[in-house]
Amino acid sequence: MASLKEIKNRIGSVKSTKKITSAMKMIASSKLHKAQNAINNFLPYQQKLDTILTNLLASDTSYESPFIQKRETKRVAIVAFASNSSLCGAYNSNVIKEFNTAFNKKKEEVGKENVLVYPVGKKLADTAKKQGIKLEGDFREMADKPTFQAVQDLAKELIKKYIDKELDEVILIYHHFVSTGSQKLRVTQFLPFDLKHGKGNEEQAESFSADYILEPSKEEILDSLIPTVLYSRLYAALLDANASEHAARTMAMQIASDNAEELVQDLTIQYNKSRQQAVTNELLDIIGGASAL
Repeated sequence: MASLKEIKNRIGSVKSTKKITSAMKMIASSKLHKAQNAINNFLPYQQKLDTILTNLLASDTSYESPFIQKRETKRVAIVAFASNSSLCGAYNSNVIKEFNTAFNKKKEEVGKENVLVYPVGKKLADTAKKQGIKLEGDFREMADKPTFQAVQDLAKELIKKYIDKELDEVILIYHHFVSTGSQKLRVTQFLPFDLKHGKGNEEQAESFSADYILEPSKEEILDSLIPTVLYSRLYAALLDANASEHAARTMAMQIASDNAEELVQDLTIQYNKSRQQAVTNELLDIIGGASAL
């Protein structure tokens, strides 16, 4: 059995750890609040843009654009969103696992050299480097400080490569923020543009066409609107991932703090039992010594 001093030292160590995890939880919670505000403010705008675009496209199937044309997949880009630091539960490991699955699948289809990887977050970038995967850039700053300008620059690069037929498909892997205790991992197609929702909503499209006169022409509006929607979708994915990271870290630190508190209670009980046993043994020694006299 451990000595009283060892148990007491361990209690002090666990209490110190609990102070650290509690502080980290407060910091993560504060960052989560800001991230929630950002995603809640931006999502209505992004969803409205999506609605306008899908309605326009659904009401006119004759419109042709490289963004909506399905072609043979020869080169693929994977944009995956992780974090720069750890201590956020299974957040990074889930992204890395899904990334490996997607990468291996595309590698079998088009070859390793035809799969371009854009890792947002140091944890994913480091893992990919260890696996010998060539990266298309360093986007770790974007993971800590989400900005629309950084997202727009990345989106423009992807769009240019897609138009120039250097890419035929772009996939996004990120966590969708549902609540502090729930984040869902998503794998979505960024390019070519997914029009299934828009084309399936014919009644809404007819209503949109009947209620609005479009100036300039519908083609000009769509040519300008599609890139804007792509920028907003990528930015929404980044904000989603950022909020999910802080939520995962908040929960991880809360669980760590609760476990530390429970361990302190168990160690305190063990300390009291050991102390009681030591006192009892001393009393028995005294009584035994007195009886021998």
